[in-house]
Amino acid sequence: MWTIHQFPLCPFSRKVRILLREKGVPFGLQRIDPWKADDDFFDMNHAGRVPVVEETEKGIVLSDSTAICEFFEETVDRAPMINGSALARAEIRRLVALFEENLFGDVTMPLLHERMQKRLVLRQPPDSRIIREAMKLAHAHLDYLDWLLDHRAWLAGPQMSLADITAAAQLSVADYLGGIDWKDHGPTRDWYSAFKSRPSFGPLLSERMDVIQPPAHYNQLDD
Repeated sequence: MWTIHQFPLCPFSRKVRILLREKGVPFGLQRIDPWKADDDFFDMNHAGRVPVVEETEKGIVLSDSTAICEFFEETVDRAPMINGSALARAEIRRLVALFEENLFGDVTMPLLHERMQKRLVLRQPPDSRIIREAMKLAHAHLDYLDWLLDHRAWLAGPQMSLADITAAAQLSVADYLGGIDWKDHGPTRDWYSAFKSRPSFGPLLSERMDVIQPPAHYNQLDD
């Protein structure tokens, strides 16, 4: 069976977990706190980043969430998530890159640093100015998601894809950290609420960090 070495509030780990559940691939979880990663973990991924997926009996170790997802796309026929024509697949990959670079860089990463890393690792108070700026930028990203969903059934087209999984993984972490104001973003809120009801997403909603609790609406399916 596969093991995912992951951190609960890592959006890239969440992306892989959702994909594998959608595809029906069984796996176990091994928590890795990135700031405590040891030499054994660095041997698996020299970048020292989660997620890493391992199959010990076959001697397979995969790192980088996009490389991991592409591997399972190529080896598991069930529930394709990079689907459609060449143009459709290019659009999926474009959105995945956009969400993992811009949405992560503007919103998820600063929230993680201010509300998680500073508290658990640095023992420092968060900078409210940085949090406000991240929440402001979140509105711009939600506006774009609203626009996509006004024109498409799913973010990249008529079917659910890796673009939806990637965006939902990023937003779930930002939402856990209280960085998302869903007001005035009806299309994205409805899409995300539907995504939260999927069996692949449910386990994420039930997880809690030891000292960081999410807002009350976090695991409610109609919010």
